[in-house]
Amino acid sequence: MVSRTDDEELAVIKDWWQRNGKPLLTGVALALVAVFGWQGWQKYQANQAQGASMVYQQLLETALNPNGQPDMAKVVELSSKLKSDYAGTHYAQYGSLFVAKVAVESGKLDDASAELQAIVDKPADDTLAELARQRLARVLAAQDKAQEALQLLEGDAVPAYQASREELKGDLLVKLGRDDDAHAAYLKAKAALSEEAAVGGLQLKLDDLAKGDA
Repeated sequence: MVSRTDDEELAVIKDWWQRNGKPLLTGVALALVAVFGWQGWQKYQANQAQGASMVYQQLLETALNPNGQPDMAKVVELSSKLKSDYAGTHYAQYGSLFVAKVAVESGKLDDASAELQAIVDKPADDTLAELARQRLARVLAAQDKAQEALQLLEGDAVPAYQASREELKGDLLVKLGRDDDAHAAYLKAKAALSEEAAVGGLQLKLDDLAKGDA
């Protein structure tokens, strides 16, 4: 075997470096950017969640004043901050649910509807979508828009909320004078509950419909 001279070894190394060195460095650089970029994104997300959590807690505390009524000016201020600084987060949308609740209690149904519709249009997750959808349906019913509310509840619900959706559909159908359909909806709601949970108000609604048929 013929051994290489030092010059030949150096030439081989230089040739390899020309062909592989730059791509290798580029790959390492990209990997470092990806790692530190991901870490930075995670830190940003954690800071966002912490900040949103603090504002949301302050929002809830507005309902704890001595007279039991939320400070409306503070509610508006904090909910606006959640929407502007933490838009699309879970805390921002739970904040909107709270604002809608306050609006309903104040008789401002249009304001409540707007808050809830914004969540329905672009929910942070399926659970928030279902909560907002059912609450919006109740607001619409209070505005004498039972048919529109019923349409909002078409399709499948999140399994954990199937019973409450079917019961709400039953209430809307009763309001529309469709007792047979309401009875069917109440039965679906009952079937989605445990035996213990199905003996309360839902059973009373079924009994009331049965009395109406007698």
